[in-house]
Amino acid sequence: MSDLILFWHRRDLRISDNTGLAAAKRQSPKVVGVFCLDPHILERDDVAPVRVTYMIGCLQKLQERYAEVGSQLLILHANPVQAIPALAEAINAKAVFWNWDVEPYSQERDRNIINALKEKGIEFINQNWDQILNSPDEIRTGGNSPYTVYTPFWKNWITKPKAQPVETLQNLEGLTEAEKKTAKFAGAIALPSAKDLGFIWDEPLIIAPGEAAAQERLEEFTYKAITEYQEQRNFPAVEGTSQLSAALKFGVIGIRTVWQATIEALENSRSEETAVNIRTWQQELAWREFYQHAMYNFPELADGAFRDTFKNFPWETNEEHFQAWCEGRTGYPIVDAAMRQLNESGWMHNRCRMIVASFLTKDLLINPQLGEKYFMQKLIDGDLSANNGGWQWSASSGMDPKPVRIFNPASQTQKFDPDGEYIRQWVSELRSVDTEYLVTRKIPPLERHAVGYPDPIVDHKVQQQQFKQRYQQQKNISNGE
Repeated sequence: MSDLILFWHRRDLRISDNTGLAAAKRQSPKVVGVFCLDPHILERDDVAPVRVTYMIGCLQKLQERYAEVGSQLLILHANPVQAIPALAEAINAKAVFWNWDVEPYSQERDRNIINALKEKGIEFINQNWDQILNSPDEIRTGGNSPYTVYTPFWKNWITKPKAQPVETLQNLEGLTEAEKKTAKFAGAIALPSAKDLGFIWDEPLIIAPGEAAAQERLEEFTYKAITEYQEQRNFPAVEGTSQLSAALKFGVIGIRTVWQATIEALENSRSEETAVNIRTWQQELAWREFYQHAMYNFPELADGAFRDTFKNFPWETNEEHFQAWCEGRTGYPIVDAAMRQLNESGWMHNRCRMIVASFLTKDLLINPQLGEKYFMQKLIDGDLSANNGGWQWSASSGMDPKPVRIFNPASQTQKFDPDGEYIRQWVSELRSVDTEYLVTRKIPPLERHAVGYPDPIVDHKVQQQQFKQRYQQQKNISNGE
């Protein structure tokens, strides 16, 4: 058997700060990458064209990176449970390495592949964590159970040591010409475009694909915006967030690299105010990790509510209201601006994600799973753990000590888009409307109709009372009353 190690990329589309890839290189200089376009994922009905477009762009950059260091990234388009072991056997690999994932499907798939590799006598690396700073086994309560509330999770998590970035791959040996032919015979193909796969996205991407672009974005953010993050992050008209979520979802940048950048920013901070801003962003990284740990420890989250009160909640099934929400024509300007941003750019500001999720669940009384799925159909950074966690938080159905949180669209606008700048950017028909009308949403009916903007589809005050009544009824049922 040769010294060839096949490294299976999934959510780690980079050669720098990649723990599994570094481990492979330490065992052998002959490391070849592989990425499998998984029909089980690509043929789902919640895949966003923008996300596939970004992913394909990242794979193209990754192929270039492999070429720079002397090796290759192979592409498969098949069920990985069969295709990965078959490729490994065909090219006579001594081992297949990969980084572990928290998602239920990924874990089941990995267990099946491990069994297939064992049958063929091919080695593998078992449960190597790369996409999180601390493994789920490290962060436990005093009673050795997983955390279900963020604040105590954070207090424990921040005390744990965080690994340094690992070395960037260099000086690899790739496949010989004969091995390349064998790989092709075993299913390796040229990298298809997103359009080849049936996904059309012709708009600009919020972040360019690849390691270099993600590293540049991180450096820009930690140089300036992170020092004002605590306040600026809440204003959707301001570029106050890192916009690294898509890069982190696909692992185009290593989480240790990101964390190290925050530590360096803290060391260079010259005031406590600056340090507080940086720590606030660190807490956002911990939220990301909290949701990943939650998905790993409670895989049932992927299928529905965490809280018993919401497991059989009497949601509305108003298709017209749901479509109005999807299309950004609810008559609530901040909600419509956010949904149009999502539809047109493939991304939405995080403050607005909370506003529109609260509106769907607390104003329209529509099942959050519908909104969660729509986000996955549209978002460049659509990630099961983060998206599910955010929706369950907004719907009050998840791991949160405050059960009935309701956002008022008007007060949210007055706080976070006080000049109506964000609304005007995305709801073009409202650009000439007075700011006071925009932020209070009290646009005179004649003016609404003149510019072609719809009346509000529901009354916020009436709907929040309706939600509270239903919640109390369900709570009583859950408590056996």
